[in-house]
Amino acid sequence: MGPAIEASIRRRVRLAAAEAVLREGGVVRIHGPDHPAVDFIALDGAGTAAALAFARSSGPTIRMVLTGARARALGLDAGSAVCVALAVPSSGGTQLLETLAGMPASSRRPIGLPTLVVEPATPAEAAAIDIAKRASLLPVLMVVPGSSRQADAVVEISKDDIDTDPMDAPLVPIVQADLPISLTETARVVAFRAPDVAYEHVALVVGKLDGVSAPLVRLHSECMTGDVFGSLRCDCGPQLQAALSRMAQDGAGVLLYLRQEGRGIGLTNKLRAYRLQEMGLDTLDANTHLGFEQDERDFRTAARMLQALGLHQVRLLTNNPEKVHTLGRHGVTVTERVPLSIAANRHNLRYLQTKRQRAGHLGLPAVNDEEAG
Repeated sequence: MGPAIEASIRRRVRLAAAEAVLREGGVVRIHGPDHPAVDFIALDGAGTAAALAFARSSGPTIRMVLTGARARALGLDAGSAVCVALAVPSSGGTQLLETLAGMPASSRRPIGLPTLVVEPATPAEAAAIDIAKRASLLPVLMVVPGSSRQADAVVEISKDDIDTDPMDAPLVPIVQADLPISLTETARVVAFRAPDVAYEHVALVVGKLDGVSAPLVRLHSECMTGDVFGSLRCDCGPQLQAALSRMAQDGAGVLLYLRQEGRGIGLTNKLRAYRLQEMGLDTLDANTHLGFEQDERDFRTAARMLQALGLHQVRLLTNNPEKVHTLGRHGVTVTERVPLSIAANRHNLRYLQTKRQRAGHLGLPAVNDEEAG
């Protein structure tokens, strides 16, 4: 094993340990030769009371780090910043922290929110936010200067650590097996593993790809509520089945099942977004109110999976132009975009309308007053 691989493994072990500590409500320290040390704790892991007690140890004003998306949802002037810091009076108590961390907010500042100065987050703080996202926690942290006290986990970072692209990690097929399904008995499943995550992405290969220059391909992001429980709030489950049915009819195809639940924010946060949607927000605004981007998914992984399967040209089953563009930028040519339209129901009309009008999706059912009734 070479020095570069050993260094990569050590970094990934440190990050995995930090994610686990944050989820348990512990303190993580980030330091390195290029940045002063900071200790941080996640409100979502520790709970508001414990996070407030931790932050108060540094004085009457506490430093809260959150995403620019969350700050803008609160009506704060964060410009186009990806990550910002707020100086928050500790006297505000847990209610203020909870309001800042994730309660639904309009485009105006909520009643009772004090005047807050938005400051740039440091590189170390931005890296800490990334760790919270990797742990599927709300990206809201309490930060204090690094001290001599013992943190629960220590993550040493440098500029190279912060700039490392997760797509640099190898993604390789680990095992494959025949998997007859209800739509076709000629299918096999292939599991892909990357060292930087604790789960596998999966490819379901339908039929025989030999001699097929551009097979049908579907990039399907995991959706437990739709795929498993048959949720009517989205079109994920029906799209999954429709894609497999089309591949079975064609005699060949590949469905990539990508572990990017809730547009990449994780199952728990997706359910939080559901609650915000019940309060009137649409799908995209619900994600940004929680502090995430409108869509946190990364389809570069799909391109790497297809290339590992020997596929460089595909006919893509999708209504999402971003999938087409991403595959093209990363070495997989989309020779044809094949629409995948599913009938609407009264529970997902707004969801489909949002995808069409705000996310740029194509070929979706029109929404009219008769359907809404």
